[in-house]
Amino acid sequence: MQYGQIVFCGTVLILVTSVIAAILRAEGDTKRTMYVLGASSVLNMILDPILIYWAGMGIAGAAWGMIISQVMVLLVLLYWFFVKKNTYVSLSWKAFVPDRKITRDILGVGLPASTEFFMMAILSILLNVMLVMTAGTDAVAVYTAGWRIVMFAIIPIVGIAMSVVAVAGAAYGGRHYDKLPVIHNFSILFGLAIALVTSALTWIFSQQLATIFTYSPETAYLAPAIAAFLGVMCLFYPFVPPGMMSGSMFQGVGKGMTSLAITVMRNLVFIAVFAYVLGIVLGMGEQGVWWGIVAGDILGSLVAYVWARVYISRLRTYE
Repeated sequence: MQYGQIVFCGTVLILVTSVIAAILRAEGDTKRTMYVLGASSVLNMILDPILIYWAGMGIAGAAWGMIISQVMVLLVLLYWFFVKKNTYVSLSWKAFVPDRKITRDILGVGLPASTEFFMMAILSILLNVMLVMTAGTDAVAVYTAGWRIVMFAIIPIVGIAMSVVAVAGAAYGGRHYDKLPVIHNFSILFGLAIALVTSALTWIFSQQLATIFTYSPETAYLAPAIAAFLGVMCLFYPFVPPGMMSGSMFQGVGKGMTSLAITVMRNLVFIAVFAYVLGIVLGMGEQGVWWGIVAGDILGSLVAYVWARVYISRLRTYE
């Protein structure tokens, strides 16, 4: 409650910072966005132990550390836009005129995108329930710890996907439909190259990575299971780019509902069903749930890729 109340009070800061940072990324100024958000993360890491331990604020100190770091980021961003004014896009309340079409376009992509995160949360709940049913709470601990490594490994792919939204949107808005297949293919190939490297590294160093979450005597017994989890999960890394880049492509051209449909299909249909069938129906236990995640994601990514290629080919007929 202490942490949540403070963080929720700072939601406006997070929202404004995200919007302004998105404007910079849309301009192509991704370096300054990286610098300022990276500095915010470092500041947060420095403030957390100071406020939690030295200032004696406990868990509330972690929340205040995040809020203060967000304030510092916002001040820098506001300085660039309103004082230094060295950005391509200028912001001014005087020039603001409410526009229903623009609002509809933003919500047409934003609402489905936010719903996608909601669907991911639902999937996580379902997987946790299946893991408890098949192997107990230790299986949830293994999944939670291992999944953090997985998410860290695909961060570069997520970064490419974010750029696809902006680049595809610019090409679509300029009616340069011939650039969309180039953007789609290049982003997938680039993401695939990264995924193969991270997959190999995860496989080779699975034991060492598992120790990050099992260094204490109380959790040491979970290390082999976490390493086994990573050994399975690294197999689906190469199939992440086709699905993720296809979803970003649809977001870039304003087809937010299509991107949402792909996410729902992949998470709540393919992954959830495969995990249930392999883990519970066929009695494979927690490893069946792991393989269900891999199988469902592979199938979902392939469907998303085909869907995107068909859409792009039809769009090019209007050139």
